[in-house]
Amino acid sequence: MGRLGLLEKVMSKANILRENSLRRWQNNEELGTAPLMPEVFEPSPRIRLHAKSFTQVGRKYHAPLAVIHRSDLHRILLTSAEAEKIVVHTNCKVVRVDPNFEARIKLASGEWIQGDVIIAADGIKSDIRRQMVAKYGIIDRSKPTGDACYRILIPRDRMKGDQRALDLLNSNVGMRWMGPGGHIMAYPIRNNTVYNMVLIHPQKSRSGNCESWTTKGSKKEMLETYKGWNGLVHDLLSYVPDGDVVEWTLNSHAQLPSWYENKTVLIGDSCHPMLPYVAQGAAQAIEDAAVLTVCFAKTSDVGVALSIYEQVRKARGEAIQNSAATTQKVLHLPDGPEQEERDRRMKGVGRNPDLWADEEWQDYMWGVDVMKDTWYNWEHWKARGRLRSLAPQIFRST
Repeated sequence: MGRLGLLEKVMSKANILRENSLRRWQNNEELGTAPLMPEVFEPSPRIRLHAKSFTQVGRKYHAPLAVIHRSDLHRILLTSAEAEKIVVHTNCKVVRVDPNFEARIKLASGEWIQGDVIIAADGIKSDIRRQMVAKYGIIDRSKPTGDACYRILIPRDRMKGDQRALDLLNSNVGMRWMGPGGHIMAYPIRNNTVYNMVLIHPQKSRSGNCESWTTKGSKKEMLETYKGWNGLVHDLLSYVPDGDVVEWTLNSHAQLPSWYENKTVLIGDSCHPMLPYVAQGAAQAIEDAAVLTVCFAKTSDVGVALSIYEQVRKARGEAIQNSAATTQKVLHLPDGPEQEERDRRMKGVGRNPDLWADEEWQDYMWGVDVMKDTWYNWEHWKARGRLRSLAPQIFRST
């Protein structure tokens, strides 16, 4: 974001999380913490942050770790694109791409649009992904994880008179409550005016497997689901405005044989759908866009650009995507010996099983500079791409 000139705009709407607090579901006991902003200091000269409020950055990763409301991020990206005279066409549903994946798309109106490259950022239900994998004889299906998720937002005025809840809203600490079969992740957003909560729980047997971000859930059912959890959780859930509960099922997706064909390329959830256990959906999509930016700055050859993009991003994106299964198991252990051992390690005895608290995993998630890797190792990636073209059956999936 800094290199694209957007970081200050993002940070004006974001909250920097100092740490995650890892807690028991039943009694709210803090088992440990996961520092997110290690070695706080003044802004690194590598990052152009001029506002006085931007004084906390992680020395280790040379950038702030922040959370932001999705619509605020979308608005920043949209207005920045429009400022560059990029025209955004709305109400133009794309129904298919060219059969040979040339840079042509067909709209629902029947009109065909020609371009230089098709970048498919059409999300978890990507029609273009479905068309692309069909080339390999694959039917694009997802697999239920067994979990579903509530997402709720609590405005400050709903917490009035509850000092415990207000203290959470006023802090920049992520709260992670872990219980049998589920967990809750919560933190303040919008400059500490709204409390965001993501509540993962076993999927109800009557619910379908449709992946929708907008399905309305029941506040009554949500309260019933978490009736055995601690009092602070109960209080927070009671403040959710009626009708504001959103629930969706969580499905996993298999790795794709390729992220591009000819002049058509997938990015974001269309090629590596991130489950909320990982909390990396936006970050990894932005990495995709950043690498594509470097690729097209280095060459006008679409084939070379897309080949190098896939080489830089595919293995990394899928590794982070696949970490969801590990995180799900660790956070959802039933009470018993395994859970007690997990809690003991979270208290500082041995390696922390929570990937967000693990320094090696932090280095992998936040310490890799994909733009720098693409730029300075360009000839390496280009040569490797030539080898892949000679033996695609060997290199395509590596």
